[in-house]
Amino acid sequence: MEVTQDLSFIHLISNASVLVQLVMGLLLLVSLMSWWYIFLKLFAIRAEARLTEEFEEAFWRNSNLNDLYKHSSGTPQAEQGALERIFCAGFVEFVKLKKQHGVDSTAVMEGTRRAMRATYQREMDRLESHLAFLASVGSVSPYVGLFGTVWGIMNAFRGLANVGQATLAHVAPGIAEALVATAMGLFAAIPAVVAYNRYAHDINRLATRFESFSEEFSNVLQRQP
Repeated sequence: MEVTQDLSFIHLISNASVLVQLVMGLLLLVSLMSWWYIFLKLFAIRAEARLTEEFEEAFWRNSNLNDLYKHSSGTPQAEQGALERIFCAGFVEFVKLKKQHGVDSTAVMEGTRRAMRATYQREMDRLESHLAFLASVGSVSPYVGLFGTVWGIMNAFRGLANVGQATLAHVAPGIAEALVATAMGLFAAIPAVVAYNRYAHDINRLATRFESFSEEFSNVLQRQP
């Protein structure tokens, strides 16, 4: 009964060295931050996919680009999706260049594509925000936890120098304290890696849809009188 109490999780953390406790606290903080970003990106990517689907359907259903632009420009910025912003940027630039005298159709389409490309880059930066943090947590956290483990084991063996006869009862608590740091490092890293891989895949699929739409929209604009 006493051994179980001595090796309880709370007891191991409270009796760890100061440096190991700092490592555990850092890993706990990083883990909480990564979970916050995991749920934040989950809702953001789902909403973006839904808005993309809705705007694509509206675009191909409505043959009048002026009406579609008026409807999109009247939508609040917070309720617009990335694809809708790309469309608005391209359409505004197309109309502006068309009204200028002496600008041939090739220059008009090049300017339109540049406008859509600039908006596309801004939207991708927005979608990819916080992914670098998840990648860093997934790659660095196990090593931070391993550092705490190594330091804790060093202290455990250093403490054996003052013991006349070393037994498992003397060694086990120190090693168990140290291994908690590795466990916390893995606890922080694994969800971050899984979330990063999933979200990177979803964002790449959205990026492909944005690029495809830009090309298709350019073809539609080229056929405009």
